[in-house]
Amino acid sequence: MKPGLKLLVAGAALAFFVALPQLITVKYYLHLSVLALVWVIAAQGQNLIQGYTGYVSIVQAGFMGIGAYSTALMGLHFDLPVWLTILLAPCVTAIFALATGYPSLRVKGHYFAIVTLAFNMVIFIVLMNFHQLTQGEAGITGIPKPGSRDGWINFRDREVYYYFVLIVAVAMTALAWLIVRSRVGQTLMSIRQNEDLVGAIGIAAWKYKLFAFVVSAMFAGLAGALYAHYQSFINPEIFGVAQSLDAILAVIVGGSGTIAGPVIGAFVVVFLPEYLRFADSFRLILYGLLLVLATIFMPRGIVGTLAVVWSKLERRG
Repeated sequence: MKPGLKLLVAGAALAFFVALPQLITVKYYLHLSVLALVWVIAAQGQNLIQGYTGYVSIVQAGFMGIGAYSTALMGLHFDLPVWLTILLAPCVTAIFALATGYPSLRVKGHYFAIVTLAFNMVIFIVLMNFHQLTQGEAGITGIPKPGSRDGWINFRDREVYYYFVLIVAVAMTALAWLIVRSRVGQTLMSIRQNEDLVGAIGIAAWKYKLFAFVVSAMFAGLAGALYAHYQSFINPEIFGVAQSLDAILAVIVGGSGTIAGPVIGAFVVVFLPEYLRFADSFRLILYGLLLVLATIFMPRGIVGTLAVVWSKLERRG
């Protein structure tokens, strides 16, 4: 696809998301759209380490939990402004990612996935059992929304919060694009293709892998902070391994190693289970079956499949 056409498609997609609240008649779908945009941010981070670097990390939801609890605790216990806690949450998450990323990235392939899975489980256990700090399974309530003290914009209005998260999601998607287009991004893709060759030419691959892992965690931390202030309530249940698998699925289904893929994948992961509620107790089984079929028949994801179809049409034209 030509650059001009790509820009046109991106502009059309942005226009659609801007107009989306006016097109939605059921307010619950607007709620799901806000959650999907939160997952777009987390999935873009997941895509940096998984899609572009080639390392499957199963700790993204755990990092979202760190970001969510960080912003909530800093606001409630230290009375910091909401905007400051949202900005600090990714920084706190980055510290944890540095501490866990260095030992994790000493292993490769499935071993790395297993190590990050273990970290997610540790984070979940700590959030569940450290009652003095996290309130355990009961969770933390009364998390303030941005601007609630100032009152100049009503962030309690779901539509206002939608546009707020949309702006952040667009900014983080643009940041992911800039990283991928940079020399660092090219090195990350080289590591995905042949890490041994990258090391053989004198590039310290571990530094770039650690960079991707930490930046991925910061995306997740920011997503967790936005989620916490949107819901005004958090508990450990939504930051478990299952949610980390959702981040991985969002990247795979949407299109691994593409910028548009995590956007599409995040909306699929959020909306598809809701549309399958008619199946009642078989909903999760049907959801899993659809994802398996999508992975088998669309191994390059939705974006990759559309790109193949478009290239064939161009050749025929």
